[in-house]
Amino acid sequence: MKALAVASGIVFWTLVIGVIALIFLSGPEPAEVVQIDAAPASAPAAAPPGGIMPPPGFSVTAPRAPAPPRQPGPAVVAPPGQVPNGAPMAPGAPQMPAAPAFPGQSGAVDDKDKNVAAAPDKKADVALASLVPGIDRSTEEPLPEAPLPAIVEESPYGPLPKVAADGSRPADVYARPSDYAAVQGGPPRVAVLLNGLGVPGDPDGDIIKGLPPPVSLAFGAYGRGLQERVTEARTAGHEVFLAVPLEPDNYPTNDPGPHALLTTLPPKDNIKRLQWAMSRYAGYVGVTNYMGEKFQSDLGSVAPVFEELKRRGLVYLSDGSTDADVTDRVASALELEYDIADVQLDDGRIDSQLAKLEAAAKEKGSAIGVAKAAPGTVKRITDWAGSLESKGLVLVPVSAAVQPRQQS
Repeated sequence: MKALAVASGIVFWTLVIGVIALIFLSGPEPAEVVQIDAAPASAPAAAPPGGIMPPPGFSVTAPRAPAPPRQPGPAVVAPPGQVPNGAPMAPGAPQMPAAPAFPGQSGAVDDKDKNVAAAPDKKADVALASLVPGIDRSTEEPLPEAPLPAIVEESPYGPLPKVAADGSRPADVYARPSDYAAVQGGPPRVAVLLNGLGVPGDPDGDIIKGLPPPVSLAFGAYGRGLQERVTEARTAGHEVFLAVPLEPDNYPTNDPGPHALLTTLPPKDNIKRLQWAMSRYAGYVGVTNYMGEKFQSDLGSVAPVFEELKRRGLVYLSDGSTDADVTDRVASALELEYDIADVQLDDGRIDSQLAKLEAAAKEKGSAIGVAKAAPGTVKRITDWAGSLESKGLVLVPVSAAVQPRQQS
């Protein structure tokens, strides 16, 4: 019995070893690499070499060579009824419209679109060609009647200027149109602001008759019939500034009036007085000072006023009667469109002052002079304007002289 058990064990282990040897001898060569990938359940499993089936859900494939780099090709345009990846569109799905062609791309762009792109250069050429010495003749039309509703805000004092919903500013809407304001270059520019109108003791309104239209006018806040006078001035082509009464150095000996802005008042009271002055009439592009040497030198007084002017879309022009250190600093900080007159003109020595104005314009490209309204001054300015063509200078409205200097 013992010998039979030993013999059975030998036979059993011999069979096991033989089966194992048979499996290894009939399988793939050891050097071959077998890659196992996930496969869709629906794909039939192929029998690999050696007849060993992989577990359900897997497949056995031959070694893969690396894929060649993809070469860029032309954009694929989906045929009708398909989406761009080539798959059919779902029934009832809307057909995606083709993207519109932009000007400059290939596509159905007509000549009109091409002309629009070229228009700015052509417009600039026309404007540059019109920049000639003499008197600015950019327009011969009367300026539109004011106020314009889009830039008016009602207040307890009356209508006030404001920036329109589309961003239009009174400084732009009420300005006299000028090619010289839109395009830089051309002859040196001179501008004149005639002030002293609309204040106690001002000369008769007929004084401006015959004055070249580019001469700008400043009306105060105390006169009667101010809107009618401003309308007449704008009809004659003159743009208008509002002269706001400000505290002078020798106040109250020299009194600018009951509504003057004072350094002794709190800012809110000065703003109320400013709004009262601004409500007296409409149609002005900005504000200038009536007196005001002390006020313009006081930082705490100037800053709130300039902030209000900036908010309402107005320009500020100082007449040059005081040190501009404070006004320069505040206007720069607030980015207020601002300038200071280069020369003060007067009837006593107006010829020498006009020569200074010409020299300043040739040196800087533009210069502004201010003069008090008086019959002799108006006649002299009118005669002088007729000589500018021969001097290579051009007379422009104040707004056209302010803008280039502000941009620079």
